[in-house]
Amino acid sequence: MNAQIQRALMACKLALSLIALLWGWNNGQGWLGLFAAVAVFCFSGLFILLGLLVLRLGHGDGSRLRMTALLGAWWREWSAFERVFSWQQPFAARRYPDYLPAASQARGVLLVHGFTCNRGLWNGWMKRLREQSTPFVALTLEPAFGSIDAYAEPIEAGVQALLRLGGPPPVIVAHSMGGLAVRAWLRRYGAEPGGAPRLAHVMTLGSPHQGTLMGRFSSARNARQMRIGNAWLAELARSEAPELAARFSCYFSYFDQVVCPARTAILAGAREIEVPRSGHMGLLDHPRTFADLQQWLAEKKP
Repeated sequence: MNAQIQRALMACKLALSLIALLWGWNNGQGWLGLFAAVAVFCFSGLFILLGLLVLRLGHGDGSRLRMTALLGAWWREWSAFERVFSWQQPFAARRYPDYLPAASQARGVLLVHGFTCNRGLWNGWMKRLREQSTPFVALTLEPAFGSIDAYAEPIEAGVQALLRLGGPPPVIVAHSMGGLAVRAWLRRYGAEPGGAPRLAHVMTLGSPHQGTLMGRFSSARNARQMRIGNAWLAELARSEAPELAARFSCYFSYFDQVVCPARTAILAGAREIEVPRSGHMGLLDHPRTFADLQQWLAEKKP
């Protein structure tokens, strides 16, 4: 569903740009029409920049969010945003199919996207995992705007598909809302019959474990579940055993314009890793995150 929505948005963007160009041409103001067309295409960049500037204004330590660092993070974030939302997700979500080689003894990876995304988010990761012959499953969570609890079932199906290969328990990498979906899965399917481990570790990249202020800007059910202080998040936390956090590494950034305040991306008691100068989408492109995944894949423990 998200792919169709994003294709429709791309069509609207192109139509508005064309209308602006034709309007300028017909009114003898071609330069103004061109400016309007460019503004349509640059709107997402301006919106991201505004979010980062708000973060800077609201941050007590101005040295952390210096303007030069902020502008660098903005450029990387805008580039990542356009690549993901203008191409990978609307048009190339199936470019890399799940890789499930028969009887593989390698540890696999389950990739879980976040709000308004699909499996195309992970195209860069899937390409690299396939090149190194690492089994993986990348999910598209449906319904797009339903309850986060509904995503437990596809996550369970993905974990089972990887376990059936016969290798060690998989690593889960989750971006944004995907981290909450994994916790919802653990609440429903986390029991390990006979003590057999089904999960090696969970890496969450910019996941609103304690909610985010941005959750107030959408009325979708899963967005409401990401609001700071909401009842769903509180109940999820109460249902979790204290030792659960040891399974998580939480990656966060003070430049994350979506999950804010920044430290709401940390699950209490989990390993916390700051990714410097990285926006919300940029967390996927930072070399630290993929390098850390390689370490977990090489881990000898179950």
